[in-house]
Amino acid sequence: MVIGLTGGIGSGKTTVLRFFEELGAKVFIADVEAKALMNTDKDLIKDIKNLLGEEAYLNGELNRKYVATKVFEDSKKIALLNALVHPKVRNRFINFKEKDISSLIIYEAAILFESGSDTLCDYIITVVSDLKTKVKRIIARDGISEQEILSRMKHQYDDDFKIKKSNFVIQNNNLKYTRSQVNTIYNILNNLKK
Repeated sequence: MVIGLTGGIGSGKTTVLRFFEELGAKVFIADVEAKALMNTDKDLIKDIKNLLGEEAYLNGELNRKYVATKVFEDSKKIALLNALVHPKVRNRFINFKEKDISSLIIYEAAILFESGSDTLCDYIITVVSDLKTKVKRIIARDGISEQEILSRMKHQYDDDFKIKKSNFVIQNNNLKYTRSQVNTIYNILNNLKK
């Protein structure tokens, strides 16, 4: 059983993912896999340089700050970059799923719907949090300005869209309550697969 886990930037998906992992779920983090591919897949590196210029790589590593600046100021470029990266992430997930006999796999992706990866999932969970909490988390994690955060949020589907397409929603403003919701959903999912 594949469970899609998504939510906007700063919603706390990583925390929720960790709680599921503690309960025994296997996890696949699309963003981590995408970054690994962008640093190792020679064809992808070539395509990214063609799209964004040689500056997209610095000392053989993806120049994340440069790439973020380029794609978040141009919605066409972000779509083109996603079109290069996400089919490769999808293939990597299919291989991961085939190798893992675990009965419950969490596929975590911020852009689950935008990338079409929702089609890989049996059920979908969206993590939501209030805007103030999201902004505070992102500033602490990434050290970027509130204006940059709001700009990045514009490139993701909003929570209402994701909620309508989800089977479960986790409110992530209070860790104790978040853990309780994860436990409940994990039990429901285990009962569904029986």
